[in-house]
Amino acid sequence: MLSSASWLKYSSKKEKILLSINSGQVDELHYCFKVFDGIIGKYGIEKIKTIGDAYLAVAGLPNTDPDHASKTVQAALEIREFIHDRKKQMGSRSFDIRIDIHSGSVAVSIVRVKKFAYDIWGDTVNTAARMEQHSLPGQINISEKTYELVKEAFAFTYRGEIEAKNKGLLKMYFVEKHMAAMAPILS
Repeated sequence: MLSSASWLKYSSKKEKILLSINSGQVDELHYCFKVFDGIIGKYGIEKIKTIGDAYLAVAGLPNTDPDHASKTVQAALEIREFIHDRKKQMGSRSFDIRIDIHSGSVAVSIVRVKKFAYDIWGDTVNTAARMEQHSLPGQINISEKTYELVKEAFAFTYRGEIEAKNKGLLKMYFVEKHMAAMAPILS
């Protein structure tokens, strides 16, 4: 199955494997992931899996959604705001966040029958993974392809063309906010 989707990748830090993590950190990560589940659920985004401190999700599955990119960016803004507030509350006991989004076709398989679980792969997934290596804490990093899908709805900072391993130069943007947040309130 091929699907057009926006791929959201969250990671709390560059290292993909948590070698020595205490139970408080596990509890905090679990709490944050539960909140992420609620946020993405509002937008019809499907969590694919968590791997260590990485949270992988996709919009546009199981049914295609013409608004997949906008919904993914909106969910990312809410996740970033949650983490910002959580860090104010918890300090160093919580995590920094980097969010990377790329849009495109993905190959999909269903790996369970009783409770559907998806596995996805392809260039879209690989590009999002490569982008994550060039993101910064507290930022939502999107590809040019996603930018073209959502540029009228959100405010961005253009980052330029960044060399990504096995991908070449990729134009990347940081999402700042939803354009509706910038509109003046008229009475």
